[in-house]
Amino acid sequence: MNDFAPLFARLGQSTFRSRFRLGVKERQYCLDKGAEVIASHAADFVAKRLAPAQPQNDGKQTPMRGHPVFIAQHATATCCRGCLEKWHHIPHGQALTESQQQYIVEVIYQWLVIQMNAPR
Repeated sequence: MNDFAPLFARLGQSTFRSRFRLGVKERQYCLDKGAEVIASHAADFVAKRLAPAQPQNDGKQTPMRGHPVFIAQHATATCCRGCLEKWHHIPHGQALTESQQQYIVEVIYQWLVIQMNAPR
C-alpha cells in the first residue's frame, strides 16, 4: 500500500481540489455497493476513460457529480491526462500501463476511504 499522505497534503492546498467531499447520497452508494464494487468501478472508469494515449474528450470525460469515483477523481487530480501529468507526473500522449492504472485506482480508493471515515 502506498503512502499518499504527501500527495493528499499537496492536493489539500489546492482550493479547487480541497472543496470536494462525498455527499449523503454518495456515501450511501458506497455503503450499499461495498468496497469491492466501488474499486471495480474505479478500475473500469480509469481503463475506459483515462488509459488510452489520447482519451476521447480528454479534460471533459469525468463528470464532477453522479458517482463517488467521479468526485474522488476530481479531488485527487486523476480526472484527466493533464491533471495526471501535473499532479502525478504521469505523462500524457502514451497509454497508461497496468501499474499506472493500479496506482490511480489506489489513490481514488484511499481518498474514498478517508471520506467514508471522516465525521459527517
